[in-house]
Amino acid sequence: MQQMQQQVKAYAVIAVEPERAVIKSAYPASIRGKQDIEIRPMVDGFITQVLVDEGSFVKKGQVMFKIDPVQYQAAVEVAQANVNVARTNVQTAQLTYRNKRDLWDQNIISDYELQTAENDLASQSALLEQAQAQLVSAQKNLSFTNVVSPSDGVVGTIPYRIGSLVGPSMTTPLTTVSDISDMYIYFSMTEKQLLDITRQGGPIQLNIDRMPPVQLQLADGTIYPQTGKVETISGVIDQQTGSVNMRATFPNRNHILRSGGTGVILIPQTIPNALVIPQKATYEIQDREFVYKVTGHAADSALVRSTEIRTQDMNDGKTYLVTQGLQAGDSIVAEGVSSLRDSTRIKPVTPEQYDALVKSMGQQAPAGAAAKGEQEKKTQRIIHYEIR
Repeated sequence: MQQMQQQVKAYAVIAVEPERAVIKSAYPASIRGKQDIEIRPMVDGFITQVLVDEGSFVKKGQVMFKIDPVQYQAAVEVAQANVNVARTNVQTAQLTYRNKRDLWDQNIISDYELQTAENDLASQSALLEQAQAQLVSAQKNLSFTNVVSPSDGVVGTIPYRIGSLVGPSMTTPLTTVSDISDMYIYFSMTEKQLLDITRQGGPIQLNIDRMPPVQLQLADGTIYPQTGKVETISGVIDQQTGSVNMRATFPNRNHILRSGGTGVILIPQTIPNALVIPQKATYEIQDREFVYKVTGHAADSALVRSTEIRTQDMNDGKTYLVTQGLQAGDSIVAEGVSSLRDSTRIKPVTPEQYDALVKSMGQQAPAGAAAKGEQEKKTQRIIHYEIR
């Protein structure tokens, strides 16, 4: 009789049924701009102006740095003067040639003298072309004193400031401009994971096109609001790591992503008959996961057995995908597993009944400092249900 009156605690019990589930495989990733362009000077000189700041946005063709133009302006003026001299020499040679031609037509001079005048005209014309080429080169060098951005993007670190001597041979660039309109996300997967993707057969590009849109988890744990698309898979597997490099592209209209950042690529996979359980229904012992399977039903009570399982994280922080240890139709304890022991009898209730029981016990708890001791006792019995 005393055993019949023994308290049997109520626990929420759920049946494990197959369902359609989407799991997300996670891969550490690095974030790069669509193109990261190193900005280097084309001429030697001292920086006289820095017209941009680190992290600012620039447009294609916008002037970023100014290099002292004095010597290059002088070179342009010298080259222009040489062009003027050469052009005058050509004009003189043309007059001489025409005069020689008239004399030759009258048989006054020989063929040799006419040919000499023609050759001198050609020589002076060539010197003019050479002077014009030198002028173009000098003008180009002068234009290079304005260092412009080759594309739209974001300015990186600026190690050189006004007064710094810079030149084409320097190893460190003036800065880097990152085109972040679209971002390249690089990640790796193992050879086995790659085989799972390409097992469908066909060209590799076809398999890439079949891949679903992917998500990007940022460094703070939040999910980037726009999805991306895997575009390339490296054709060579790294012999040292056994992994293959992949690249996904994400739009970056609001410029949230920055080149050099890190994140996690989440690739979804649909499983039609998955066994999904709450994480709170499991407990760990020495890195092994267990649940309490409900067996041995008798009247209003049932026996629980500690059962080892293997799971895969669903990456939602709430559920696990069971890969081994449970079958469809099994019942498990869903809440309060930390207070259970193997081979304990419980009263199975639905999660809704359990929540109602918890709520009712909380409403019956006395208030006031005088009832504090009774409140603690009631709280300890919040998951209990007495069977008489």
